[in-house]
Amino acid sequence: MRSEHDDVKYDLTKNEEALLDSIQYRTFLYFWHECNHENGLVKDRSTEKSPASIAATGFAVPAWAIGAERKWITRDKAVGLTLNLLRFLINSEQSTAKDATGYKGFYYHFLNMKTGKREWNCELSTIDTAWLLAGIRFASQYYDRNNKQEKEIRSLADSLVNRVDWDWTIIQKSKHDSHENLVAMGYKPEEGLGDFGWFGYTEALYLYILAAGTNLTNPQKAYQQWISGYDWVEPYEGLAHVGFQPLFGHQFSHMFIDFRRLADEYMQKKGIDYFENSRRATLSNWKYCIDNPNGWVGYDLLTWGISACDGPGDFERDGKRFYGYAGRGATGPDDFIHEDGTITPEAAGGSVPFAPEICIATLKNLYEKYGSKGLWGKYGFKDAFNLTVDWYDTDYLGLDQGPILIMIENFKTGLIWKYAMRDP
Repeated sequence: MRSEHDDVKYDLTKNEEALLDSIQYRTFLYFWHECNHENGLVKDRSTEKSPASIAATGFAVPAWAIGAERKWITRDKAVGLTLNLLRFLINSEQSTAKDATGYKGFYYHFLNMKTGKREWNCELSTIDTAWLLAGIRFASQYYDRNNKQEKEIRSLADSLVNRVDWDWTIIQKSKHDSHENLVAMGYKPEEGLGDFGWFGYTEALYLYILAAGTNLTNPQKAYQQWISGYDWVEPYEGLAHVGFQPLFGHQFSHMFIDFRRLADEYMQKKGIDYFENSRRATLSNWKYCIDNPNGWVGYDLLTWGISACDGPGDFERDGKRFYGYAGRGATGPDDFIHEDGTITPEAAGGSVPFAPEICIATLKNLYEKYGSKGLWGKYGFKDAFNLTVDWYDTDYLGLDQGPILIMIENFKTGLIWKYAMRDP
């Protein structure tokens, strides 16, 4: 099997193809089994009492389509579950009530799995709503047959996307001058719109593209303010790129947009596109782990991957600091955050299209060397592990399962890119 992505070319062996198939199948099962099939909501993590995550739910929509393509489920089942989700969303309460599902077309970050109401006093999240809408927009293109159910999917998807009030999220006045004119990160009915916006390179690349393509009145103004926070770095020779330490920030937008040969004015001046930027970020993360400047146990050529994930807990040992869930990341030897020796398979799995020559071999190594020790289970890779303190996670996180499944599929067939890029 041969996959080509501009200058990134890689021939899969039969064994590698079988491994990727196995990873995808088990990862798909997360989105099938950790889901309330009555309303389509998907758990944030695999624990019994976990609430739903609207981002994980957004990732589930293409996951179900992948399942249908691979004959793991029927297309009719994927259609039915997608419809249940969209019907729930369109009829859910949108108001300033503290226990509503959303407001102004946006949704609360975490929802009760059964009732769909706000959980944990959480924020109305613009970025997590963007991932929910990404899945919905994909559905509007993928389910293109001329029957009653798929027509309803397309109609509901359009209604859900078009009712989002992006202008309402723009920060008009902030104590942080650089955050004015940006899309706010969140809102709480108890506090109002947040004072921090999406500034500088992050996973919010997709958010601004989505807003610009719907009803944001002045997208250019918001976008220019956002990219004014870009940080061009060159941690290793030949790998200059727009930096963001956690690797997921270089992956999430690419699940739904094929950025090969797509560049805005900023990237054009740098002579690369966003796909190449993510390739360089992936290679920088890899090189950082090989160099291992902080001396963690286990880092090597095929044991690497630093991104937001679970961790062993908040404590100190032998003069070193460890963390629970954190936005881990590393751009280079002098630019890292919450770096405590924790590795997440999502880092390599979500970067397979960018650097298959190292990511696929890494997934193979993680499975063969650490899978039986606790890293592999019913839904594929557990979220993370840390060899310095001999810790293996027991949970799977929907936010990390999604990129593994979707990005491997994009590498192999381009399925999500194909349909998402049809969206006008």
